[in-house]
Amino acid sequence: MKKQLLAIFALSFLISSNTSFNNEIKDHISEEKVIAVNDSTQAKEFWNKLKTLKGKAFEGQLVSAQANDDFSGKKLVMYVLYADDETILIPFNVGDNRSRTWILKCKNGRIELKHDHRHEDGSKDKVTMYGGTSTNSGTPNMQVFPADEETVAVIPAAFSNAWWITVDSTSYTYNLRRLGSDRVFTVSFDLTKEVEIPKPSWGWENYR
Repeated sequence: MKKQLLAIFALSFLISSNTSFNNEIKDHISEEKVIAVNDSTQAKEFWNKLKTLKGKAFEGQLVSAQANDDFSGKKLVMYVLYADDETILIPFNVGDNRSRTWILKCKNGRIELKHDHRHEDGSKDKVTMYGGTSTNSGTPNMQVFPADEETVAVIPAAFSNAWWITVDSTSYTYNLRRLGSDRVFTVSFDLTKEVEIPKPSWGWENYR
């Protein structure tokens, strides 16, 4: 009889322990889900702000750049060519140079920034598709993109690059900082004044 009582007590203890353990696991999983949702929400708010700019073009001003920068003294125009829940395409024209397009991708609650560079005939430049993916949720107004492995392969010196984009109701800024150097670049676009839609970026003439 004593053995039976001991067995029943042990079984009850195991069931109780497993229930407590299972509840702990469930709580942990639920907490992770909440964190994941919160993380993706920040990025999604940022994404949705960019989506509202679809079909619009804006002129920018150079805020920070090296003295001999190729952007100085030239008309700078960004045009949000395309935007859906997964992809945003933003041609960035520098004077008559239409070689640049920023490509943003939304993946698993994170945002990827890539730089598409083309020649005038539409062929890809040998230095293209560099950039990075946000490593955290960022904020609704700012996302940061540290250099990825593809960037290191294309531009070894850019291993410490960090790009970031900010957006609010009045401005959009594109920024670059190369850590460990004095390389800083910032261009700010006035979102309160639309400008004429520019000619298509090279290689994107037939994009719809």
